[in-house]
Amino acid sequence: MPAPGSAARALAPAPPPDVVAARVAALRVRIEEAGRDPAGVRIVAVTKGFTSSAVDAARAAGLYDIGENYANEFLAKVAAVAEPSSGAPETRWHYLGAVQRRRVRALAPVVSCWQTLCRVAEGETIARHAPGAVVLVEVETTAIPGRNGCKPSEVAALVASLRASGLDVRGLMTVGPPGPPEGSRGAFRVTAALAHDLGLSEVSMGMTDDLEVALSEGSTMVRVGRALFGERPVPPA
Repeated sequence: MPAPGSAARALAPAPPPDVVAARVAALRVRIEEAGRDPAGVRIVAVTKGFTSSAVDAARAAGLYDIGENYANEFLAKVAAVAEPSSGAPETRWHYLGAVQRRRVRALAPVVSCWQTLCRVAEGETIARHAPGAVVLVEVETTAIPGRNGCKPSEVAALVASLRASGLDVRGLMTVGPPGPPEGSRGAFRVTAALAHDLGLSEVSMGMTDDLEVALSEGSTMVRVGRALFGERPVPPA
């Protein structure tokens, strides 16, 4: 039986490309109004829950970083999206789901950035199948049961271990707690400070609702789905 969130669930079509393009423009305005240069903030378009038309619409609007959470859905979209023969940049695929080591072999050839590493064993598996892969370490500060990520006190040691495995540790990633956007500030501040102390250049934090808070705390990369494509379909129970 497919796992929840797999490619077997019904996916929604993306809004028309012109609608997505207008939303990308509005998102860049939000970034600028937050006091940041949009050219210095990478937008990862999160297409989970939508068909590959979301990838096509994002690319048409100038977004080439695409994020996916579920392995089956990720691989199906990679297979469905036709890369341009010349001119436009290639798609940079970001894996945003918890790393399942049994799926790494299939994902390794196509993932450009693994954003959610939180265990040495995950890194070792990725290093075997994709030596030198670009990775981010996920930091968990909320103490919410079941959340992926490692404790702030464990980040430095994990970064060192992943580097020893030959991985290219570019930065840190975190997800704020549910609730008002301002409630994410503490998580973002801790994560950005850790990245600075470790000399890491990338800080992936902030989504549709809390990206302004993330940007004010130093985010270099925001992961946005709903603001681009609308509400996702509810997965079957």
